Amino acid sequence: MARAFIGFGGNIGDTRQLITDAIVCLAQRRELQILAKSCFYQSAPIAAAGGDYINAVIEIETELSPYGLLHVCQAVEQEFGRERAYTNAPRTLDLDILTFEGVSQNDAELTLPHPRIIERSFVLLPLLEIAPNFFLPNIGELKSYLPQVTNQRIEKLPCRNCNCGEKDVSSQTAH
Repeated sequence: MARAFIGFGGNIGDTRQLITDAIVCLAQRRELQILAKSCFYQSAPIAAAGGDYINAVIEIETELSPYGLLHVCQAVEQEFGRERAYTNAPRTLDLDILTFEGVSQNDAELTLPHPRIIERSFVLLPLLEIAPNFFLPNIGELKSYLPQVTNQRIEKLPCRNCNCGEKDVSSQTAH
């Protein structure tokens, strides 16, 4: 089993509910287990059109390969109406594999770790909420990159009836 982190985002529709439902979809797959999930964050778009985004991050263990996980994530996006009209278009749901344990690669289909992981507050803050001392080879401690994203508008949203940020969170918990 490999440990991986997946980032969620969207800015069309009831994004909080869409992300919650997408997490439940992933939790129902026997090839992976959700270990932790962050609270939701609302952030301004970066180099993108549309309104504010809602974001979250989950930590999983999986039997899937990185490409297997990518295909599962893309299938979930499709199930929730993701359209790729143009680069950085507003979206119902976006799932990004942020890291996959032991894998570093850069090809046309999948780059790991995610190439902008240290440039986005909407990735760093929820990821560090559930893994505060996260370290990546060739990058270092992710928390050391927080000063570089302080100019990005982001707000942690209040959670509803959940234990966000705690390990071994039930995948059925709603926000």
